[in-house]
Amino acid sequence: MEKKFHIHNKSGKPDNIVLKENEIIEKSEDIQEILPRFMRGFFMYLKGNVLPMTRLAYLQDIRFFCAYLAGETDLTAAKEIKNVTEAEFGKINARDVNLFIDYCRRYKVKTEKGNVVIFENDNKSLARKRSSVSVLFKYLYRDELVSKDITNGFDPIRLPKPGEREIKALRDDEVMRMLDAVSGGFSLTKKEREFWEKTKRRDKAILIFFLTYGLRLSELQQLNLSSFNLSRGEFKIYRKRGKESVMPLNNSVVKVFREYIEDERAKDENLEEGERDALFLSLRGRRMTERQIRSLVKKYTSIAMETSRNAGYSPHKLRATAATSLIGRGNSIFDVQALLDHENVTTTQLYAAHGQNVKRDLVKGMEWETEFDELDGK
Repeated sequence: MEKKFHIHNKSGKPDNIVLKENEIIEKSEDIQEILPRFMRGFFMYLKGNVLPMTRLAYLQDIRFFCAYLAGETDLTAAKEIKNVTEAEFGKINARDVNLFIDYCRRYKVKTEKGNVVIFENDNKSLARKRSSVSVLFKYLYRDELVSKDITNGFDPIRLPKPGEREIKALRDDEVMRMLDAVSGGFSLTKKEREFWEKTKRRDKAILIFFLTYGLRLSELQQLNLSSFNLSRGEFKIYRKRGKESVMPLNNSVVKVFREYIEDERAKDENLEEGERDALFLSLRGRRMTERQIRSLVKKYTSIAMETSRNAGYSPHKLRATAATSLIGRGNSIFDVQALLDHENVTTTQLYAAHGQNVKRDLVKGMEWETEFDELDGK
């Protein structure tokens, strides 16, 4: 039976933000219940020293590591991960962890229906799993639950250096094509257009918010009506690391916001009490999920790039689009860093170095076939 929470909120944060944080904490505690009890000190360490989402990510990785020990190795006699013992952990060496990381590169999982799902992880994902296991073993060694620190023997994982990975973002002409599609319903299938007729103002507002502010998916999904103060021309968002930011409104954002609220969004009397403050609603009158927003963005970006729906971009690519567009218009890197909430300015500098049209311009100057045809015709 699903738990129902009643909020007694004196934090100053909106109820939906408090609920979201509680959801993350609940997931973490559920994982702790099925992990070995000798790790309780480690659980307390995570709770007091890392952010809730980081804590959840660590615990998910540790759960996967313990499941690997029980299901894929003879390093434990346990059949369930909570029965892995402290003594068995003490016998694990660096080579065993390196074999685990190699296993994570590509593994298969059989579903209840008998299907086989193949999982592949890139080096970034492997490095995170390695980091989670490393933090665990360092803690266990510090707390004298294992006799030696094996983490120095973990194999290094090469990650792409800043600038090595191609930044994916829409070009300005693709942005305009995307906005044309959401405004006029162009290039949509018959079924998509039926939905578009009911959600076009909402969809356009979502895209404009992503493009203007470079919001993270979670930041947009958690927006409330009460977040907005139109008389002061601003709205509030809740960032990573528990930060609050006040964002200025411009005319384009106010326009799409008003059109959505006044002409399309369901009225309060038709909504459940818990959904009345949510800004972006599904057709069922509930706060849109991150999955629904991600699907919406992939659809419209695929139209912009004239590719398949599966090849559309994620909301994070619209964040990149906002960054490259802002810098391309001559804005200060430090101002863009502040707007997008990058911890380090070097992250923002990657977008400055992106040079979205540089390669295109270079290649346009090397039209060998055209030049050959011109010479051949003389």
